[in-house]
Amino acid sequence: MDTDSSRVESATNLSGLRGSVLALVAVADTEEALEQLRTELLGKKGQLTQAMKELGSLPVEQRKEAGQALNLIKTEVEQALSQRIASCAAERREAALQSEWIDVTLPVSAPLFTSTGTQHCLTRVRRELEEIFRSMGFRVVDGPEVEKEYYNFEALNIPATHPARDMQDTIWTTDGNLLRTHTSAMQVRALERLEPPLRIVGPGRCFRYERLDASHEHTFYQMEGMMIDRDVSIPNLIYFMKRLLREIFGSEQKIRLRPGYFPFVEPGFELDIWFQGRWLELLPCGLVHPRVLESSGIDSSQWQGFAFGLGLSRLVMTRYQIDDIRYFQSCDLRFLKQFA
Repeated sequence: MDTDSSRVESATNLSGLRGSVLALVAVADTEEALEQLRTELLGKKGQLTQAMKELGSLPVEQRKEAGQALNLIKTEVEQALSQRIASCAAERREAALQSEWIDVTLPVSAPLFTSTGTQHCLTRVRRELEEIFRSMGFRVVDGPEVEKEYYNFEALNIPATHPARDMQDTIWTTDGNLLRTHTSAMQVRALERLEPPLRIVGPGRCFRYERLDASHEHTFYQMEGMMIDRDVSIPNLIYFMKRLLREIFGSEQKIRLRPGYFPFVEPGFELDIWFQGRWLELLPCGLVHPRVLESSGIDSSQWQGFAFGLGLSRLVMTRYQIDDIRYFQSCDLRFLKQFA
């Protein structure tokens, strides 16, 4: 682009200067050309900058008037450049949209896809369980996987000296927190923010420092559940667990309760089901320990409840007759495609 002195002879030729630069702005048709023009007009060696420098050579009586006029031209040029740059950018975006536009509502022929994704079997069963519990008036809650020691242990009646801590090979973080060893921590968080009566379930991942084999993984899935109300007893627990199993397996299931020790319930049980000719341990459960209620500010003389911890990974293995828990996270498409 030629912007030599023939376009602007001196600072006194303001009319010609204005017409010249505005004409240049008007014919520039790309953002790059306009940016180059901005430099040539307003840069350190630009035409308008040079014209401003020439003001010093004018007689005093002309200098003020010429300076004001030149400043007005400079402002007008800056505005014209900004408008043209914005206009060019809008035209470029519109052209790109027109050239790249795809109608996503049109049907797509199958050959475009070599394969389609499916839900993981764990996700499928978890969502099925969530719907079952919602139909029984339960609310689905969530909680952090990196948990505080208080929620994972202390508020669940598991103090630092409690032997139950030795049963859970905890993965600690450098800041003193931990990867939750069970979804029971969601019980306490729910009790803190929800007023009784309440019914909640909390599905999620848990983590333990395990030696890996067919039945042990460092990452596994549970679904915690709790009901708090007045006069809740063991028959209430049995009713909801039997209804849950009937919905899962499609028929009434034979169950038994064995005494089991869990610090956050009293009394505690292991619930087994009769499956393929043998008793299968499925879920621990029991009545919520009064200390758990009291630690969340709930009067245990007025409110009671039951809680359970369903081994979601184990349930999926039982339903689909999977013999190795490590398959769940193997990313082996041969395994995953079985559940398409």
